[in-house]
Amino acid sequence: MSIKTPKLTVVGAGPGDEDLITLKAIKAIESADVILYDALINESLLKYASDETECIFVGKRKGCYAFQQEQINELIVTKAKEKGHVVRLKGGDPFIFGRGAEEIDYVRGFGLETYVVPGISSALAVPAYQGIPLTKRGSSESFWVVTATTKDHALSADVELAAKSTATIVILMGMHKLSEIVKVFYAENKRNTPVAIIQNGTRDNENVGFGTIRNIQQVVKEKQLTAPAIIVIGDVVKERAKLDSISREVVEL
Repeated sequence: MSIKTPKLTVVGAGPGDEDLITLKAIKAIESADVILYDALINESLLKYASDETECIFVGKRKGCYAFQQEQINELIVTKAKEKGHVVRLKGGDPFIFGRGAEEIDYVRGFGLETYVVPGISSALAVPAYQGIPLTKRGSSESFWVVTATTKDHALSADVELAAKSTATIVILMGMHKLSEIVKVFYAENKRNTPVAIIQNGTRDNENVGFGTIRNIQQVVKEKQLTAPAIIVIGDVVKERAKLDSISREVVEL
């Protein structure tokens, strides 16, 4: 029996729509001996795995962690040495608030070969599915992508810096900090700035609310918006492009 080389491939699964995954990612899943996957991935992607592949959920759901990060790191090493190719399947892009680089840094110390397959980031794709261009001539020349919550569970200071700019601001993991975010923008006299909140973006159960800094908290209540959701703040929100359903267009063709 041949001995398989212990290796890790960190794979971006895209924002949620199962079709928004790269061919290279599918090939990695097909070749995996073990898949460790997070809560934000579309589990239908596991259909590409071999029947012999061991699939282990290591994500977070409703405030409960299946594994702590240190345990995930150790599990990658253990499974790679036991079975060979471990695929770490993460939502969006694994190098954008996905801790993919941290996991690679850890396992390199144990002699594992390491690879990464970039994914389509939810920070870009989710607004796009709603017709929101993060940049548009005359409205926004740049954009920030910020995580709302720091390691210490405080509001990131970068939100305050971003609020001072004229850029589009995309905030991830921000629903529990929404009231604080609103206060930051009020302090910058931007209470009329357009806001979009997109829950479960690109999925069949997508839920969206539009408003301004002034009323967005009321919109959240009315639309019953909860995490996971992306917050988009800036004039581009009112510059939405009119889109038809991609699936409908395919049928009509």
